[in-house]
Amino acid sequence: MKRNTKQKQLLEQKLKNMNEFFTAEDLLKKIKYKRIGIATIYRFLKEKSEKNEIHEYYHERRRVYSATDSSHCHFTCTKCKKSSHFRIKNINFIKKNVKGSICHFQIDVHGTCENCNRK
Repeated sequence: MKRNTKQKQLLEQKLKNMNEFFTAEDLLKKIKYKRIGIATIYRFLKEKSEKNEIHEYYHERRRVYSATDSSHCHFTCTKCKKSSHFRIKNINFIKKNVKGSICHFQIDVHGTCENCNRK
C-alpha cells in the first residue's frame, strides 16, 4: 500500500486545478513546497497515469499530461513548423475500427497551414 505523504496530498490538490495540458515542469512551478523535486513529480504522474486517473501524451518529444481531457490532437505545418491544438468531438470513425474500449487518444496531423497556403 502506498503512503499518503504531505507531498502527495499537495500534488493531488494542485492536480485538481490543472485544467489544461501540462508537463511535470508546469506542475513543479505550481508547487510552493521546496521538498518536492521533479523526480517525485514524475513518480506521482506515472502512478496516476498507470491508474488511468490522468492521461499521458507525447508532443514535440515531451511528455504532456491531462487530468480532464481525453484526447490530444495537433496539426503541424510542414513549411513554417507551427503547431496548433484541435479537438475532435466525435470519434465514431475511430471506434468502428477498434475492438475494445478507448480510454484516450493522440492524433498528429501534418500538412500546410492556411497562412503558408496563401503565400
